[in-house]
Amino acid sequence: LNFARFDAKLEQRLAQFESKLEQRLAQFESKVEQRLAQFEVRIAHRFSEQTRWMFLCWATLLASNIALWMRH
Repeated sequence: LNFARFDAKLEQRLAQFESKLEQRLAQFESKVEQRLAQFEVRIAHRFSEQTRWMFLCWATLLASNIALWMRH
């Protein structure tokens, strides 16, 4: 009889633990997804900024090469 009560309490505690664990995992997953979304936005912004600077450098080099070619 005591073992049956112990077993019932143990099962109840395990069920509570599982529900708490699932809830925390769900919260963790949502936080990770949110952070990944923010990271993707930051990466996209940095990539567009880098592309802008690369185009500016390319245009500057092209203009200086054309100026040197016209000089000779």
